[in-house]
Amino acid sequence: RCSPPAVVAMSTAVAMSTAVAFAVAPAPAGQLRHLAASAPAPATPIRAVVTQARTSASAPRSWTFAGALGGAAAALVLSGRRHSRRTGAGRAGRAARAAKARKILYREDGRKSLMRGIDKLADTIAVTLGPRGRNVLLDKGEFSAPQIVNDGVTIAKEIELEDNVENTGVMLIRQAAAKTNDVAGDGTTTATILAQAMVKSGMKQLVGGANPVQIKAGMEKATQFVVEEIKKHSVEVGEKDSQRILQVAAISAGGDEEAGRMISDAMMKVGGSGVISLEESQSTDTEVELTEGMSLDKGYVSPYLCLDASNPESRQWEASNPMVLVTDQKISMAQKELIPILTVAKQASRPLLIVADTIEKEVLATLIVNKLRGIVDCCAIQAPGFGDNRKAILQDIALVTGATYLTDDLGRKLESVQAEDFGVARRVVVKKDSTTVVADAPKDALEERCAQLRAQIEDTKSEYTKEQLQKRLAKLVGGVALIKVGATTETELKDKKLRLEDAINATKAAVDEGIVPGGGVALLYASRKLDGMKLGNFDQNVGKD
Repeated sequence: RCSPPAVVAMSTAVAMSTAVAFAVAPAPAGQLRHLAASAPAPATPIRAVVTQARTSASAPRSWTFAGALGGAAAALVLSGRRHSRRTGAGRAGRAARAAKARKILYREDGRKSLMRGIDKLADTIAVTLGPRGRNVLLDKGEFSAPQIVNDGVTIAKEIELEDNVENTGVMLIRQAAAKTNDVAGDGTTTATILAQAMVKSGMKQLVGGANPVQIKAGMEKATQFVVEEIKKHSVEVGEKDSQRILQVAAISAGGDEEAGRMISDAMMKVGGSGVISLEESQSTDTEVELTEGMSLDKGYVSPYLCLDASNPESRQWEASNPMVLVTDQKISMAQKELIPILTVAKQASRPLLIVADTIEKEVLATLIVNKLRGIVDCCAIQAPGFGDNRKAILQDIALVTGATYLTDDLGRKLESVQAEDFGVARRVVVKKDSTTVVADAPKDALEERCAQLRAQIEDTKSEYTKEQLQKRLAKLVGGVALIKVGATTETELKDKKLRLEDAINATKAAVDEGIVPGGGVALLYASRKLDGMKLGNFDQNVGKD
């Protein structure tokens, strides 16, 4: 099975890389007017790819891409630079002249060199295709264990060729695989194979004098048509459709039904908006752990706060129906800031959790004394996150517990705290490095915040920002599942972790957009409908085909 997002990502990434490769072909003057498929508006074509070649055994090698402006003759240009330890004006002059030397590959020579690099990368990755694909063994150097891999983009990142021009071809196809991985999380091997086939077919047409710009235009129009056809025939996968989720996950994990069942169980527990994380286990077993409620990656500020006379062995603070105070301020004065907070909790005769930016030593000492004397059963944690993300997480905690977010931005000071500023949780568990808050959040406010986060996830272009937003969303809906991956050797562990990562991404894509028949069947049937599609000119129809 294959998800439409993966097909869309593959088609787009492949078209981008193929168009760039075609730009090195000769064409009549004035016809190369467009640069790359990724540009939103017409741009100048890539006229040359410039790299610094190694001219001696000791000379270091570096890489630079350059798109030359104007002109129609396309070529691959290699600059050779000889690094010398000699000194003197004469030697410096010779070094300067050597730095300006150029090796130029025209037309067929340049295209063939690019194609050799593309073939070496694609042929290596192609063996991993499908649930019955074979593995690739990566040599990680004498100081690291070899790695067995079944993931296309991971293999692509490891391949570097000695020949600079061939390596340029490798880098072009690597972009297609990386883009597919960023968007869909899986399908990188398919994207690589499609890119290779499209470039190879396009090169043959260029030898016959076809216009590369028109070929690219035909490819883009055909891609849009195929994507729409696939979307029409996609089948929806519900968040609770355990059987289909199991099938998608198992196939993506290389036919591992146990991995598929594990991911299916995790998805059933956390839902489509939940987070499924991977972690290396200390044992050889792979297991799933579910965290109920809102999970925070900060623990108690002092182990004295988790001491329990009834359970001396306890290393955590647990409280039922505690009051919760949330602030982004530093609590630095015991008498002026902490005592009013403790007074409210004492009058209510309830446990107290404080979530603050920082708690100074003097304040912490006062807090511990009140805890040990049994005056107030309290615990404190430092606010999780950093910068603006920290403030956003604190606002989420305040929303879930119904607390007032005490912040300097709104002019609220700790000394002015009132009983109505405290939130309430059903249950809180504070450990050394983590805190779990289970609360009954206001339904309308929670749904509104979740909708805002989903909109931000759709709009953001930063992968890091998207990941942080997804974690916040999962914590709000109370769904975080942790899969602890175990294996007998480090090599097996890394391979297993990569397979599970692909399976999780494929499953999420299936829930978001649905599934279509896999094995290339959906693409095959969609391509047959291209036969009736007629474009503007002959070269565009060549690109479509």
